[in-house]
Amino acid sequence: MRAPIGDFDHVRPAPEALDLLTRPVADAVRHWRGTVPAQDLIHVDTDPQWADTATFVERYGPELLAQSANCVVLVGKRGGESTLVACVVLSGAKVDVNGAARRQLGFRKARFADHDTAIGETGMEYGGITPIGLPADWPVLLDAAVVDLPHVLIGSGTRRGKLIVPGKALAELPGAVVVEGLGVA
Repeated sequence: MRAPIGDFDHVRPAPEALDLLTRPVADAVRHWRGTVPAQDLIHVDTDPQWADTATFVERYGPELLAQSANCVVLVGKRGGESTLVACVVLSGAKVDVNGAARRQLGFRKARFADHDTAIGETGMEYGGITPIGLPADWPVLLDAAVVDLPHVLIGSGTRRGKLIVPGKALAELPGAVVVEGLGVA
């Protein structure tokens, strides 16, 4: 099997790679619903030392920067309550935390979640957090540029491996909201 983007040695449909995914991501793939079949979610096995965006594109090709996205966890505050939110933007962009994200969610304040909160609440490894498999009650903000990609490279829940999914599949995730301008240069 060949990946729809990039040049990877080990490629297979995500339902055949459940043993390489964290429990929440494997469960989400196992129980996948949506217009995109689960078989169209592709797992590429990669070395964890190349997991960070800069080293990943250096190793696997600079063209992947425009076809990959990062998922970050934010903590927003409104009325004294804190809410966890996932934001997905192209890898070459930054989340507009106190602009688009804060306004979309009506938060008074927003900030990046700390390391322990991000991994503890997602059940995923830091540097591999993905929108697939997040708690169903979380808002998942997706930059429109991510959803518009025919295929996007995202985390797999671990630092070993990535998922390649049609951008439109992300818009069907529980809690997903497409936001114009969520990612800024």
